[in-house]
Amino acid sequence: MAAVNLRKGFLLLPQNVVSNLQRSYASSKQTKAKTLESVGKSIASKGFLRPNKPYAPASDAANRVRAVAANLQMAKGGDQRQLSNLEEKFKFLTACFQELQHGVPNSQVHEMSTVADVIAFYERAVDTTVPLDALKRIDLPENLHIQYEYLRFHPDTDTKFNGKTAFPKSSTLVTGLKYRNKYEGHEAKRSWP
Repeated sequence: MAAVNLRKGFLLLPQNVVSNLQRSYASSKQTKAKTLESVGKSIASKGFLRPNKPYAPASDAANRVRAVAANLQMAKGGDQRQLSNLEEKFKFLTACFQELQHGVPNSQVHEMSTVADVIAFYERAVDTTVPLDALKRIDLPENLHIQYEYLRFHPDTDTKFNGKTAFPKSSTLVTGLKYRNKYEGHEAKRSWP
């Protein structure tokens, strides 16, 4: 019999049941090799208002990273040179930051295992444009129109319907801090408390 900890209590189970549970738990954890692209897709699916600075890679970014590696006597293994020594990795990434004025985020430092990974990072652009603003830059089809500066109904400023609303008991609340100064809220008069 083996004891299995269930939060504060223990449960006695036969050893073969415990080993089967441990094997099934271990097999359920799928290990997935994280690449720069998969991390980018993951971040893209989580949202777009990330605190990243925009970055447009230089045309010679790969050569500049290789030059930094050569200056630090790391050119011995070429692009496949492993960055296993943490002090060496820190010096290399710091030198790359000073050269290209773009740093590797803390969440991606562990993925930089070779010089080729660092080159791939510095060759990828970082676009911080909000998707709605990105639509302004493209040509939309003729039957699609996006109103970027929309109007909100307020009975005091409405001229089209003389302040009459289709929803007389509904209030217009502005809850966001960003738009509180831009749009004025309206609390509807209620006939019943």
